Amino acid sequence: MTYRFFTPTPARDATGLTARVYQQVRDEFLWPLPTFQALSAVPEVLAATWALMREALLAGDTSRVDRELVASAVSRVNRCQFCVNVHVLVLHALGESTLAEVIARGGTPPEPRHAELVGWAEASRSPRAADWTSPYRPEVTGTLLAFHFVNRIASALLDSDLLPGGLQRSPLVRSVGGWLYAKAAREPREPGRSLPLLDAGATVPPAWAEGSPVGVAYASLKNAAEQGGDLLGDVARQTITATVRWEDGRFPARPGDWAVDLVRDVPGTDRVGTRIALLAAFAPSAISVGDVALWRMSHPADADLVRLVAYGAMTATDHVARALTSAHL
Repeated sequence: MTYRFFTPTPARDATGLTARVYQQVRDEFLWPLPTFQALSAVPEVLAATWALMREALLAGDTSRVDRELVASAVSRVNRCQFCVNVHVLVLHALGESTLAEVIARGGTPPEPRHAELVGWAEASRSPRAADWTSPYRPEVTGTLLAFHFVNRIASALLDSDLLPGGLQRSPLVRSVGGWLYAKAAREPREPGRSLPLLDAGATVPPAWAEGSPVGVAYASLKNAAEQGGDLLGDVARQTITATVRWEDGRFPARPGDWAVDLVRDVPGTDRVGTRIALLAAFAPSAISVGDVALWRMSHPADADLVRLVAYGAMTATDHVARALTSAHL
């Protein structure tokens, strides 16, 4: 796995909260995925991201196949090939090899209920345009929101290949990988085990979560990720929030030029940070080495880059979640 802008501390050297998160990931997900390792520069964001993914995707008795299908569909519409590859492998592990290969090819599942789930998940990229909300249980809805966030983190900070040389493109490799992961993928997970990792005292779970651990985890992630906005001034934050609302998930045809145009009225010291956050929200793979080099002139720490990307990613994710909030009013 190639990290685009920095190499995280090896998992074996982790301490404190990061080590506790990694231990849970090993217990329940076999290994700390590169996305989690990239987030380890900011342990609070790491812990909350893991908690949301665990409580939404892994825990409880909602169909894991449905949740993996939602995760893969969101990843596909967000153009996060790394995440699509992961969830195709897990669908193989769950015994859904035909469905996995349909998703890998970019197709529509033949079963109507699965096709409906995929359509619903893909429509969430532009919730205002689709008049989108959720009729599903908190675990399914939380899975969708978790991967709107994770997709953007992965696309911003990781290379797109899951395995060396793009081996995940081979159906045989995907099938074998699924077989190796099958036992772990099918084990039940008790809801709530991740919550002791969170500083959730000051957060209010959203209404759509119906009091489940998923809501606590989402509120904690939102709180942790939004603190990255403190790296920018008021005009920069307002520009990012307003752009996310009016563009409503639209993919810019030329992301680099698009972001340059949007930051012209932002104070000079905030322009590169605003640009990176906007790209994290809309087209995270377009964040360039040059963007990061300019940012590091004033913010050299890896943690500040992660905070900034997480802020942009959460602004876009919460735009989707707001459609759920309005549906509960």
